[in-house]
Amino acid sequence: MKFGIIGAGMIGQFHGKAIEAMQDGELHSVFDLRAEAAQQLAGQFDAKPFSDLEQFLADDELQLVTVGTPSGAHLDPSLAALKAGKHVICEKPLEITPERIDLMMRAAEENGVSLAAVLNRRFHPAMDAFKAAVDSGRFGTLTSASAYVKWYRDQAYYDSAAWRGTWALDGGGALMNQSIHTIDALLYLAGPVVSVQANTACLTHSDIEVEDTAVAIVEFANGARGVIEGSTSNWSKDGHPARVQLCGDQGSAFLADESFEIWDFMNEAPGDDEIHQSMMKGSEAGLGANDPTAINFEGHQKNFEEVVSSIAEGRAASVNAAEARKAVALICAIYESARENGRKVDLA
Repeated sequence: MKFGIIGAGMIGQFHGKAIEAMQDGELHSVFDLRAEAAQQLAGQFDAKPFSDLEQFLADDELQLVTVGTPSGAHLDPSLAALKAGKHVICEKPLEITPERIDLMMRAAEENGVSLAAVLNRRFHPAMDAFKAAVDSGRFGTLTSASAYVKWYRDQAYYDSAAWRGTWALDGGGALMNQSIHTIDALLYLAGPVVSVQANTACLTHSDIEVEDTAVAIVEFANGARGVIEGSTSNWSKDGHPARVQLCGDQGSAFLADESFEIWDFMNEAPGDDEIHQSMMKGSEAGLGANDPTAINFEGHQKNFEEVVSSIAEGRAASVNAAEARKAVALICAIYESARENGRKVDLA
């Protein structure tokens, strides 16, 4: 399938490398309003550069577009691509409000094309094992389900681009930007949240509108309770891994990035020994915890391959827009609660 990239920045680089590594993908073209940036990225992959979006989308050979613009600028290029009959894979968050995502989903349906998200942290063996344990009921009654993203971004990170740390284009801070993949993983594993109470603050950064520290208490539809913590103010030498922790009356599993800190069940099962031998946490640094460029593109590659397969098979991708909407809706509810001094917000 022939891909085009919208946005020739750091994320566009990730997308280009992931597409290049695919068996069923070819980077056909690159669009960026900055003609020089489009030419530079396109040149790396022998693709066609464009600085005019209409011309980029008018290319009949172009089949699927990835969107890597700032978070609050996903809507317009995605709508343009969908209305031009192109399939779309959009970076996280799919957009910064559920209402904007609904507009994108409607455009995809009306034009008979696929709209999917980049949820690249779903694609690794430890996540597959975690999901299988949940689906087979190994935890018994789920009692606790929590997510922790205790990362660090210095002031220079926020100063590096005018859109960073703004509500309009970042959509939020430590939760909407850095924590969204871990929140997605929590919902993917533990199911929907029915209520939230939250508190947020900006404690260590200046000249940003959004939070660098957030804590929320969540209640799940299945009765479990949990905590979501997100921060870009937690310095450590190597960086803390992003963690998802589930416990029930028959087992516990704590995932740290792409390996387990705890894998412990009342009733052992085939495969547990392999998990203990090959998927347990060592001393490696957190993926992207201190440096956003330190994340590899393998998850993106698998994410893109899943979307291409779903299109070929005529089914919804596992990373479809409805799935991506869930984390955004929860984060927006957390922000609503925090704005109203921790009022309990129900998610219908």
